[in-house]
Amino acid sequence: MEDINVQQMIFQFIGGLGIFLFGIKYMGDGLQMAAGDRLRDILDKYTTNPFMGVLAGILVTVLIQSSSGTTVLTVGLVSAGFMTLKQAIGVIMGANIGTTVTAFIIGINLSEYALPIIAVGAVLLFFFKNHKVKNIGQVFFGFGALFYGLDLMGQGMKPLAGMESFHELTAQMSTNPFLGLLIGTIFTAVVQSSSATIGILQELYGQGAIDLQAALPVLFGDNIGTTITAILAAIGASVAAKRAAATHVIFNLIGAVIFMLILPLFTSFITYLQGLFGLNPEMTIAVAHGTFNVTNTFIQFWFIGAFAWLVTKLIPGDDSRIDYKTKHLDTNLIDQSPGIALEMAREETLRMADYAKFGLQEAREYLVNREPKHAESTVQVEEAVNNLDRKITEYLTKISSVALTNNETEEHALMLDTVRDIERVGDHMENIVENIDQLIKNKAKMSEEASNQLIGMFELTTANFERAVKAMHKKDRALAEETIVVEKDIDKAERKLRKDHIRRLNEGKCQVVSGILYIDIVSDLERIGDHANNIAEAVLELNE
Repeated sequence: MEDINVQQMIFQFIGGLGIFLFGIKYMGDGLQMAAGDRLRDILDKYTTNPFMGVLAGILVTVLIQSSSGTTVLTVGLVSAGFMTLKQAIGVIMGANIGTTVTAFIIGINLSEYALPIIAVGAVLLFFFKNHKVKNIGQVFFGFGALFYGLDLMGQGMKPLAGMESFHELTAQMSTNPFLGLLIGTIFTAVVQSSSATIGILQELYGQGAIDLQAALPVLFGDNIGTTITAILAAIGASVAAKRAAATHVIFNLIGAVIFMLILPLFTSFITYLQGLFGLNPEMTIAVAHGTFNVTNTFIQFWFIGAFAWLVTKLIPGDDSRIDYKTKHLDTNLIDQSPGIALEMAREETLRMADYAKFGLQEAREYLVNREPKHAESTVQVEEAVNNLDRKITEYLTKISSVALTNNETEEHALMLDTVRDIERVGDHMENIVENIDQLIKNKAKMSEEASNQLIGMFELTTANFERAVKAMHKKDRALAEETIVVEKDIDKAERKLRKDHIRRLNEGKCQVVSGILYIDIVSDLERIGDHANNIAEAVLELNE
């Protein structure tokens, strides 16, 4: 046996692994930027039932080249309220199938073309200014880097075939499949990329360093290890998000157990397919990976309801997610009865205003008691408000294309302004939470006087916004007029708080860092007051 340069072997392997992981991430980011908001829209619109969820999971994972990325996105959407648990389970199942595409790409074996592909990507990235062309360049560059990294890893692993200790390990893996399962689980959990584990497995099998009997349990373990990303994403998230992550773990664990029980039969089946279609070793692993995930999904798909029931029992608690979906916007009404469509838009705007009101209350609670759950709730509300802003604005834009009466035209214009005002309130309450985060992070302290004044202005502003929302609901002129009067008090309070705070800073009663953040919060509250005033003025104009 010839001498093995261990340092060179390790360096080539870890360097190749790094380039491989970079290639997958860079290519996925390029595809994601090219797709834009369509990824979120795919998961939002096309997950109406579990089967559509599976298809959406496959498509999104193929686009971003990461089942973990799809799962993390799904956990976020469940946490935010865009998706139910049953819908999420379908997406997670689809993500497992979608991730096999990378293995099939590797199975084509384009390593000798890796550098030219990188060169094409570099030209598109550096010599073109068009963003779409640059995104395509990023995809090419990442695609080439994937194969170049894989080739480097392969060169680093070549000496393994001649190492006695490695032969002993693979022999143990053949006789003890649980060892392979453990190796696959741990390695994938560490690198957080199932594609990396499969790519390495394809190289080892291609070089004859490992047999199929030993390779397949590693492949099963890879599916268990990849769930670590979803688990990490669910830490600190909502109960619904934790349930989605738990579903991913249970689904992949059950699949691994099923196929470990039929390992000899599955090995024989893959060997038969390899001979039947003349598959190269890399493609054989890809087919095994694809067959495993498709079959696992087919077996467990029929038990999605049971999965949802099980994780709800395992992770009890109130599912306090916010419903982001619109409830009143029926596009069929626009042509049939634009007046009723306008009323439906008003109902949705009122719902949006109620969300903003709740978000302000949560932001105030965060300021007073510093409990993270209130910050999380505020951020969720802000996302809901943003989504409703987009949907209502789109709906109102469609209404503007049909004939409206003079009164309806005026109401339409005022409603667009009101929706924008409510959306801006959402932005300001998120700014407030971010400033409170900075206060906590920097351990910045305010004097008792400053804290009391800030809470007082918060209560004044929140109460006035609630008054404006109530005036909207009831179309109450008196409440709207009262809102406008109180807005002047908010402006006076803002000037007084600024003046008092400068005095405290000069006297050394407050820190400079807390002073800057304090003024920012006061400014956001004053602007919320301005938007409440705008909403009240719209109520007055509508009810003249």
